[in-house]
Amino acid sequence: MCGLAFGFIFALAVSQAQNPWDKIWTGLGKSKGLSNETVVSGLKEALRVGSGNAVSLNGKVDGYFKNAAIKILMPEKLRSIEKGLRLAGQSRQVDEFVLSMNRAAEKAAPFAKDIFWVAIKRMTFSDATRILKGGNTAATDYFRGVTTEELTTAFQPIVTESMESIGVTRQYKVLAGRYNALPFPKSQAFDVDRYVVDKALDGLFYVLAEEERKIRTDPAARVTDLLRTVFGKQ
Repeated sequence: MCGLAFGFIFALAVSQAQNPWDKIWTGLGKSKGLSNETVVSGLKEALRVGSGNAVSLNGKVDGYFKNAAIKILMPEKLRSIEKGLRLAGQSRQVDEFVLSMNRAAEKAAPFAKDIFWVAIKRMTFSDATRILKGGNTAATDYFRGVTTEELTTAFQPIVTESMESIGVTRQYKVLAGRYNALPFPKSQAFDVDRYVVDKALDGLFYVLAEEERKIRTDPAARVTDLLRTVFGKQ
């Protein structure tokens, strides 16, 4: 869905013989008699659709777990625990722990939607211009810059609560306890909550960037009247 609006903008840019990026902004408005405010509104609409798609993709069952690009794996610092437990016949428990981390991220992802939408609402004309003239992940870079701190703060309690409710913390303690009982080198304490939060955000921005790339290269459809008005065929 999101691939539409951006896709048309950048297809238009490529079709221009000279200075394509400088012509995008004025071209959209002048060729259809649209005001700058209407064009900005169209971009914001596209970003709402795109960010909504990314949140939906991540915030469903298996949104992280079955996406190899963003699946949350055993933390590097706990790989020795994983190896030791698998050698000791505890592979099932390790797999359940990994699944639980991904489930926690999937529960947290939907809470990003409102934060993204507030960032879109606050977007200025200059922000919109930079995004339109930017590279294939300009919108994602914008979101990352203005929402990461707030997303981290919002995700932390959600992830912690989710992990507690589905047993991640308990499983980690059980795994660590079992590992400490084995004749292997011991691992240092690790903040698994923060690890899941960081990986959840990495995965969210990764999918958002993928959606944006599609948007910029694959004009497919306009899902609202505003998108059809602003990004329709010139």
